[in-house]
Order: sequence, then structure tokens, then C-alpha cells
Amino acid sequence: MSGPVVDRRAALRAGVGVVAAAALGGVLVGDASRQSTGPSGVLRLATGEPTAFYAAFGRLLAAEIEGAYPELSCRIRTTAGSVTNLELLRDGHVDLALVLTDTARAAQDTTLFPRPVPLRAIGRLYETYLQFAVRADSSVRSVSGLAGHTVSLGAVGSGAALLGERLLRAAGLTPGTDVPVRHLRLAAAADAVRAGTVEGLLVAGGVPLPTLTDLDKDPGLRFLPLTDLLPRRGDGEGLAAAGLEEVTFPESAYRTAGGVATVGVSNLLVCRPDLDINVAEAITRLLVLRASELVPGSAVGAQFLDVRSLIGTGSVALHAGAVRAYRALHG
Repeated sequence: MSGPVVDRRAALRAGVGVVAAAALGGVLVGDASRQSTGPSGVLRLATGEPTAFYAAFGRLLAAEIEGAYPELSCRIRTTAGSVTNLELLRDGHVDLALVLTDTARAAQDTTLFPRPVPLRAIGRLYETYLQFAVRADSSVRSVSGLAGHTVSLGAVGSGAALLGERLLRAAGLTPGTDVPVRHLRLAAAADAVRAGTVEGLLVAGGVPLPTLTDLDKDPGLRFLPLTDLLPRRGDGEGLAAAGLEEVTFPESAYRTAGGVATVGVSNLLVCRPDLDINVAEAITRLLVLRASELVPGSAVGAQFLDVRSLIGTGSVALHAGAVRAYRALHG
């Protein structure tokens, strides 16, 4: 996906969301004002690290939920990321979770956990970027060049950590043997890059991430190309099902990242199948009608959040409440 495609998707996100809200604006307001017994209670949402993209989106979504449905309280839980979020959802500790599509797919069989996790999707939210960066003064220019160098692949419990190990293996490296691996949260990984105790770090998120922007200023970053490490499965249907695709960094992402080929990863808002159908429908309406309010301000990367892409949840089936909302809003 090239820079112009990124711009087109960003425009779709803003344009379609605003048009939908203008055309159907009375629907959401009507729900909140007329249904005194409608969505109420406490909704628990698992996001990600406090300084990363999931948490920023989660805060925006929580504000929209509580603004539209005053009787529905949304509590944010910051976590390490996708794997932890799925565990919390599976065990009943949260009601909604943000996850990488690739990780959600793995949770539906025995790839990730001993038993499949029953999941339903509210929608496909964003496409974010795998961002594998080393210091600008590093001699490393490819993932295969990381042999013998220590890297952080993201916190234990994050989807990035799983994808990071896959990338190392695809480059012919054995994690922990050829490449010493640490699993640090983003802030700690940034400190380690500054201190020179790790050569680079991997994170999945929107661009630019403020933590990486700061690192890009001092000591400076180089972003490693990743698309040659994607699995090749015929015409690419396997990649699409996993929520992965080839992308390039926008020119405005970081100082020297523009045009570097990396991996785009789609993200889902998921729940258990037993989430109340009215709650699921209410949240889905917000994703469509309040799209322009749900994009973290710093993000310039490819965004979805329009009704045509929200339903593209791959192997994770849509919740019945989401289906009802999409049919009502889009036919």
C-alpha cells in the first residue's frame, strides 16, 4: 500500500464517518434520549499500554460511549496487548477487547491457547503498522542483520511479541539463540534503545507513535523493511485472512521512515458471544456514526472506521448486535 492509498483511507475514515453521521445523526441521539432503560451498567474494555495506540483509542471510545449512553459506564483496563486482552476476555474479566486480527485468528483454534476462545467481533477498526526500528547509528539494515544483537519484541502478552518471533524466524534467525530477545513495555524499550542496551525494538501501532517520535529526535531511528518476511500463500488470501498486508510508511510518519516497506496489521474490537445484543448494537452505531471522533490525534497512518471496512472481520464472526446495527445503517 503506497502513500496515496494511506491518504485515501484516511479520507474515507473522515469522509464516510461524517457523511454517515450527517445522514443518520438522529439515530444515535434518539437511542440515548428515548431509551431510558436502554444500554446501562458497566462495560469493561481491555486496551494496551498507557502510552500506545490502543489506550488512546480506548479513551476516545469510552468517552463516546458515556456521552451517548449516560447509564453505560465504560472502564478502561490498560494491558500488555492482544494476548493478555484475549485471556481477560476468555476469563470474564473484561467485556470488550482490542486485538490484532492475526492474534484473534490464532485464538480461535489451538495455535495460541490450549482451547479455542469463543469470540465475536464488533468491527474491524484500524490498520496499524509493525514498526521495527534500530538506532540511526546502528550498522543493522535488515532483520537478518540483527544476528548477535539484543532486541525488544514487545511486552509479554502483546500481539507484536508473537509477530516479532515470526519475523525473526522468517529471516532465518532463532529467537533467544541467534538474537537475544527481551520483552519490554514500550517506555522501557525506548529507554533501553537510548542507553544502548538493546539494538532495536518492535511495536505495532498507529504512526507516528509519540514514544518513537521522541526517539527519532534523539538518538535517531532507522526503520527496518519487513515485507520480504511475510509468508507467501498463493494470491495473498492467507495474508488477508490474517489481517496482514504490505504497506509503506507515510512520508510524514518519522524523519526517515517514509517509503520503507513494512507490514500493516488490522485490529478488531472483539467480545464474547454472550455480550448483550443491545449493548453490541449501541457500540457498533458509535463506530459508524462517531468515526471522526475515534481517531487518536497523532495518527496519520491508514485508518478504516467506515461501514464498508468495519464488517471485514475475517474469520471472527460479527456479533448479532453488530450485524443488526450495520444492516440498519447500511442495508
